[in-house]
Amino acid sequence: QGQGFVLMGGDCAESFKEFHVNHIRDTFRVIMQMALVMTFGSAMPVVKIGRMAGQFAKPRSEPNEVIDGVSLPSYRGDNVNAEDFTAESRRNNPHLMVDAYYQSAQTLNILRAFSTGGFADISRLHAWNLDFVEDTEEGSRYQKLAGKIDESLRFMKAIGIDTSNPAFTSVDFYTAHECLLLPYEQALTRQDSTTGKWYDCSSHMLWVGERTRDLDGAHLEFTRGIGNPLGVKVSDKCTPEELLRIIETMNPQNVPGKLSIIVRMGADKLRKNLPGLIRAVQREGKAVVWISDPVHGNTRKTDTGFKTRDFDNIRAELRAFFDVHDEMGSHPGGVHVEMTGEDVTECTGGVSAVNDETLKHRYNTACDPRLNGSQALELAFLIAERMRLRTGLPPL
Repeated sequence: QGQGFVLMGGDCAESFKEFHVNHIRDTFRVIMQMALVMTFGSAMPVVKIGRMAGQFAKPRSEPNEVIDGVSLPSYRGDNVNAEDFTAESRRNNPHLMVDAYYQSAQTLNILRAFSTGGFADISRLHAWNLDFVEDTEEGSRYQKLAGKIDESLRFMKAIGIDTSNPAFTSVDFYTAHECLLLPYEQALTRQDSTTGKWYDCSSHMLWVGERTRDLDGAHLEFTRGIGNPLGVKVSDKCTPEELLRIIETMNPQNVPGKLSIIVRMGADKLRKNLPGLIRAVQREGKAVVWISDPVHGNTRKTDTGFKTRDFDNIRAELRAFFDVHDEMGSHPGGVHVEMTGEDVTECTGGVSAVNDETLKHRYNTACDPRLNGSQALELAFLIAERMRLRTGLPPL
């Protein structure tokens, strides 16, 4: 409805070995920084959602992985099997789902503490800057923006506004993950005792991936029956007719805000294919939130075997997303990115100047490459500027 913006961010896949309060804290505060930039830039509320507390399972392009002539089942996430290339590690282990549940519960407790226990107090906005980001160009831009907000807070205090109330000292922070491993999701689905509706209590929001959104598949059938906010990933392979059938399946009552269409295509394919999807949705009067996933359609492999994403391509897809919505008169409702608060070197380009040669320095991901803190913040400023342009506000 054009009254807000959704920010979804977090790890490609959570892992048992990387679980640590500092890792969660750093990703949380980068999301807080991004949301602050977008909120100030657009003058509209930003809904903050972390790819956390359940984002373990990963769909894979190939069922098997071959190394030195040895073929084993692909690694499918820590709640399915293990990453080590041995027959024992790659065997599916249902007990890992229990381990994932316990880690997810701990992650939620940590996020609850950070979002309501004072860490998210807007008066601490300078402390959200990560050490390795602070000395970058984007870190400097953030500090200048933080200075402006400080001035606004001092003004509000001077005219008698109480900045110690929860609206200033805490945030609503939600979690989401891909609805992929149905036995896990079904085990955590409960019926609300007052409304009688069913909810998947593994997360606030769930999305169905590009590979599992078959119209006659189990994943759409499962999500059809739950009351959670939902999303579905679509690429250039999705036709307008197919998208309308997906929408009718996942949101038959056409409830505004219930369903997000998360677009992942690459810039050129997006400019060609997204207008037709928007046009069909507008024609049928369907209520959806359009979200850009500018990372998944821009993955490549380097000559040395590293999977990476070029920041220029990510930025180009995001710009194309805004351009198309400007042309169609629709609202660009959000962004969905794989990112981390760590100083990783997994995506090339941006102010961090990572290139193919330096990828190996801190390439830590167990699955797909993630934006580091400075790259994520750079993307947030780009979004803020585009949103200001749409609303007629001057540049930041």
